[in-house]
Amino acid sequence: MKSEAEINKSRIEPKPNTIISCRKDGKDNALAVGLAANASLEPAMVIIGIVPSRYSYPMIKETGQFVVNIPAKNYADEFMYLGTVSGTDEDKLANLNTCDADIIDAPILIDCPVNFECTVIDSITPENGTHELFIGKIEKVHCDKEYLEDGLIQWDKIDLL
Repeated sequence: MKSEAEINKSRIEPKPNTIISCRKDGKDNALAVGLAANASLEPAMVIIGIVPSRYSYPMIKETGQFVVNIPAKNYADEFMYLGTVSGTDEDKLANLNTCDADIIDAPILIDCPVNFECTVIDSITPENGTHELFIGKIEKVHCDKEYLEDGLIQWDKIDLL
């Protein structure tokens, strides 16, 4: 039988790494997440998983909005910081470059080359699972111009984290 440490080491590591940003009642936050993937191509949707004890969880649960920010390798320190510090302890976005999303009410991490504004259309908590899975419809995509060609993101040109 495997130990809990062995089980945790055997999980799938999704790529690219993602940072989810959100806002509730004027308070912004962001966290690194270990579960983010495409959920549908048409309409475009993503799925993210968040542990209910995380500071951002009620922000997303109650507002139904979030941004998926895709960092490049030069954002590794910020990614580590956002994944290890809680928004209950400090304003994690105070020293990061952000702007307001265009369609939803949430911050965008502008130093990430790709950002997806999303509205929650459904969520599920698997029985005995650790994460609630939020399915978000992509409302708008932001991408740095140097990574676009004919309106498509050129993922191979981004040095993803």
